[in-house]
Amino acid sequence: MSRSIAVLVNPSSRGGRAAVAARRLLDELRAAGAHTTVLAGRSAADSARLAREAAGKGPDALVAVGGDGLVNTALQGVVGTGVPLGVLPAGTGNDIAREFGIGSSPAEAARRALRGYAVEVDAVCCSGGERGPGFHYLSVLACGFDARVNERVNGFRLSLGSANYLAGIAAELRSFRPVPFRLEVDGRVVEAEGMLAAVGNTRSYGGGVRVCPGARFDDGLLEAVFVHAVGVRDFLRFFPRALSGSHVELDEVEVLTGRRVVVEAEPGADGRPVPGYADGERVGALPLVCEAVPGAVRLLQ
Repeated sequence: MSRSIAVLVNPSSRGGRAAVAARRLLDELRAAGAHTTVLAGRSAADSARLAREAAGKGPDALVAVGGDGLVNTALQGVVGTGVPLGVLPAGTGNDIAREFGIGSSPAEAARRALRGYAVEVDAVCCSGGERGPGFHYLSVLACGFDARVNERVNGFRLSLGSANYLAGIAAELRSFRPVPFRLEVDGRVVEAEGMLAAVGNTRSYGGGVRVCPGARFDDGLLEAVFVHAVGVRDFLRFFPRALSGSHVELDEVEVLTGRRVVVEAEPGADGRPVPGYADGERVGALPLVCEAVPGAVRLLQ
């Protein structure tokens, strides 16, 4: 019996590279006799609808071809259904694919989908904000400075991978001021002014920045990293060290681990609410509640 594979693609990702990768993937799947369905939404909301509808039909796999944002869209469709999620990275950061050791070869993506071997990995259920109940993410929730950087990067016209993130950091440093945060991790509370708070199911965001270096996707736990308020010069030490994960050794960095993390913050000095971004996508303004969901997703490996 031929396998049924749904392919979700963002044709405009990375200047059309995702569309090229999707065509190669489809050629490989069809040559192997698979029945394929192509999903290409007119918007993020439309893609999420298509992913949910496709997963509801019970395909052998749903493969996302694009960046972390599209993988997140596919995740909303498959979480809790048992339908395996495949990833063919063709975006800017590709942190989710990197974390799980997934390469960018369409032929390899086709073999993963045809073989059907999947492992159970944790996801995070994130409530509050603009997404409503039932929103999940796979990598990191960023709040504060890093979320502001995300907003800047999303507005860039050109996609230059991690270079975009570095440019966003440089631009945001000129105007950012510490934010009054409150974190609660399994009942433990940290209440202080800070630069950022990150809640990780996996280690990286921003194209390989290991902000939550101790996070693991199969332990049922989340790692919350909080950076206390510091001057710009001291804060600059954070980013080079975050590339390797050694920033957690700095005095201004506090790390907590738990199953449930609540992140709250007062508006910044500019009066704007503090946003949260997960898998590179805007979740909404704080407060947000993150809960680990062990084995919520079957990921093609």
